[in-house]
Amino acid sequence: MAALTITAGQVLPTADTQFAYGTAAVALTPGQSAYLDTTTSTWKLFDANDTAANTQPPAVVMTTSGASQPVTVAVGGSITLGAGAAPTLGILYIAGATPGDIAPASDLGSNWRTTLLGVGGATNTLVLKPWNSGQTKA
Repeated sequence: MAALTITAGQVLPTADTQFAYGTAAVALTPGQSAYLDTTTSTWKLFDANDTAANTQPPAVVMTTSGASQPVTVAVGGSITLGAGAAPTLGILYIAGATPGDIAPASDLGSNWRTTLLGVGGATNTLVLKPWNSGQTKA
């Protein structure tokens, strides 16, 4: 499998989505994986290959935001990723090795930080269970 192909306009909250708010460090698009850089207090694209920087749990970007602009991210509950992404029911999804990607856990490669975003839910949703293991696959 490959990283999900997400259409920004199809990324929507559900009734139980839990949000966090902050400032974007770079341009962010709905459906990208991101993390809070606690040094700069800004949201950056998650990159599973950048093991030194990504020590925080991942989130999913919900708003289009330019660098230094406000951003909203989903940190819990469920989100709709849409028919284009079509997460598979019951499949684990992780932050990918391309900055901002969301990929199935089966794509986990060597030297990637093992970081769970969530589980594929019904009707093109992702049930968020963000967790950063702090470990890198050998």
